[in-house]
Amino acid sequence: MIRGKKLVIIGAGGHGKVVADVAGKLCFYETILFLDDRGTVTECCGFPVAGKSGNAAEYIGKADIFVAIGSADARARVMAGLIKAGASLPVLIHPDAVVGQGAVIGRGTVVMAGAVINSDAQIGEGCIVNTCSSVDHDCILKDYVHVSVGAHVAGGVQIGDKTWIGAGAVVSNHVKIAPDCMVGAGAVVVKDILVAGTYVGVPARLIHS
Repeated sequence: MIRGKKLVIIGAGGHGKVVADVAGKLCFYETILFLDDRGTVTECCGFPVAGKSGNAAEYIGKADIFVAIGSADARARVMAGLIKAGASLPVLIHPDAVVGQGAVIGRGTVVMAGAVINSDAQIGEGCIVNTCSSVDHDCILKDYVHVSVGAHVAGGVQIGDKTWIGAGAVVSNHVKIAPDCMVGAGAVVVKDILVAGTYVGVPARLIHS
């Protein structure tokens, strides 16, 4: 990222607001604007909504583009199209986040305020490491994973594509979690999750597959 560049954020909802705040605090971008498909929103977080997501192609080669859509499936779909078209998808890391030595973070991922990613963790593309969450050493998070507000992932954990770790949830050391899972708020995962589905409780148990 080059200071003074333009940033286009796709998605002018709550997640987009926080992404814009992160980008603003980084001071890399001279101009920030949104694209949103609802058609009823004209501004977000003080920045203009300049069109719909289909207009993103107009900015390829002229701006960084960040997909701020909460749904993992939608985020993956939009990012795939942008990647194919050659768009520049930045990594956004809040200045009050901590990223350890050797950690790798994929394009299109945002790391929010107060989050900690420890040494040698691998974070995939299009992930969300949300406010005051933590991902400890040697974890592997595949693409489009969301670690929600205040959730904590202990060392050596592996999490599959598009899995959502709910607010305040805890994942114990060296656990493996399958793709396309939802771990409910406050749940505690103490053993491997091998089947896609929704898991809640302490310890976490499958309630819907």
